[in-house]
Amino acid sequence: MTTSLDGLGRNAGAAVLILSSLAGGDKHGYALVKDVEEFAGVHLPPGTLYQVLPRLEGRGLIVALEAEDRRRPYRLTAQGATVLSEYFTSQQRILKAGQARLKRSWNFA
Repeated sequence: MTTSLDGLGRNAGAAVLILSSLAGGDKHGYALVKDVEEFAGVHLPPGTLYQVLPRLEGRGLIVALEAEDRRRPYRLTAQGATVLSEYFTSQQRILKAGQARLKRSWNFA
């Protein structure tokens, strides 16, 4: 089990979107895609979604629940919530530094 999103490579962004969606409650694949579109304006292609889900599950960040009909919902684990929170904290530091540099060097507010 890992404690970060390291090693996800180009799928790290999709992983953050999926974890963020699951932070709001359990969802199956289609519901994840729709939720991400709603809150982030990003369409996750099914190939990407179903490539990332087993990786997140293998890292202990999410867990697959028992299937309902043909739909398998997923749940964020406590470890997943911790990793997501740590990710957001690190991104906030980057955001603040970048904004300060733009303001100082380029006069952006």
